[in-house]
Amino acid sequence: MGGTRAAIRSGPRPRYRLAALVIGLCLCTVLTLASAWAGEPIRIGLTPVFLDDQVSLLQRWRGYLEEHLGRPVRFVQRTTYSEINDLLARGRVDAAWICGAPYLRQRDVVDLLAVPVFHGEPRYRSYLIVPADDNRTQGWTDLRGKVFAYSDPDSNSGSLYPKTVMRQKGLDPDRLFRTSFFAWGHRNVVEAVASGLAGAGAVDGYVWETLRRFEPGLTAQTRVVERSREFGFPPLVIREGVAESTRDALRRVLIRMGDEERGRALLDALNLDGFTRGSPQLYQGIGDMIRAEGPQ
Repeated sequence: MGGTRAAIRSGPRPRYRLAALVIGLCLCTVLTLASAWAGEPIRIGLTPVFLDDQVSLLQRWRGYLEEHLGRPVRFVQRTTYSEINDLLARGRVDAAWICGAPYLRQRDVVDLLAVPVFHGEPRYRSYLIVPADDNRTQGWTDLRGKVFAYSDPDSNSGSLYPKTVMRQKGLDPDRLFRTSFFAWGHRNVVEAVASGLAGAGAVDGYVWETLRRFEPGLTAQTRVVERSREFGFPPLVIREGVAESTRDALRRVLIRMGDEERGRALLDALNLDGFTRGSPQLYQGIGDMIRAEGPQ
């Protein structure tokens, strides 16, 4: 009898067997995922179009993409468009979220991947902003003698468009201002104008509207003087030479984000309605300004 009790006590208890089974299943899952993600990561470049202070959002978006692609994803952030352009040209990133002007200037090395949809359209505007307490400035002709903040030399909304509209109004952007500078980021333009460092600036309207939604105290210190006509929204592009299967999978995941709760939550955090395949024709207006500007 005693021997029987000892034998029972020495055997594995049911809860331990269950725990071992659960651990085994977890290990199998981890090994399966590791095997599926054994390949090279998909590298996605981000420029100042994206608000680069949103670290937690980037982590969530990366996790979402990895889960749906079954591959590792790495975001590569840079301060300027030219840095991302260079990484694309050298094959150091596979895709990137860039501006419409760099997309057109790199048509020999990139293709359109997807276009964000904002306020129901794959379009956005450039905003001319001034400090909130400046009630006298009503347009470009009132900017003479001010300090002006551009975003980036390769930005449509932050450089190409404002210089084009000034010339159309007979104004010389090299002589109109007391001085001008590049803030290297749309948020930086808003901060420069809000703080009084600049008396005016040109900014991506999507960025300003997103800041107004999530950081209203910042945009409340600025006033929108003018909104441009609509342009094709800064697109996601993919480098020539990336496998067609990777291209199709990434485009599919982006376009279907709105079909499920987690994807919709991420889109809401990005202040977007979704992504669409888009068309090069969306960027015709930007192309017209590039041609009018002449060789760089």
